[in-house]
Amino acid sequence: MNMSDSVLARVAGLKQMAAPELRLLWQKLFETPSPRFNRRFLESRLAYRIQELACGGLKPATVARLEALGEQLDGGKANIRSKRADDRPISGTRLIREYQGVEHCVTVRDQDFEYQGRPYQSLSAIARAITGTRWNGLTFFGLKNRRGRA
Repeated sequence: MNMSDSVLARVAGLKQMAAPELRLLWQKLFETPSPRFNRRFLESRLAYRIQELACGGLKPATVARLEALGEQLDGGKANIRSKRADDRPISGTRLIREYQGVEHCVTVRDQDFEYQGRPYQSLSAIARAITGTRWNGLTFFGLKNRRGRA
């Protein structure tokens, strides 16, 4: 078995590991306590770390380039950087939700959302227009699960 086969086997083996085993592996590979994130996050980061240790990490020039691109996107503002990027669907996405037997369709645009030909600043505003009550828009349109993760 060559090194790439070994790495592939270790990465594939993550799926069969119990959560406590994943956390122990995290401790071993990162030399820090594992975060309390979901299993999918742990698996993806562990898979990357296994490959990184076997093949080497990013070149310093690549890291510098990524940091520079990040600065261009958020202007160095920590509050923007700490915001999840995946809480908003990609522009052009159509969200369809049936509510009380009526199908409602929302189109995601660059800066806002369109519902029934009108612009809305948030999905929550659209959910309120549909239901007459306050809703978290991500939850109403099924983009956020019940445990609070997007």
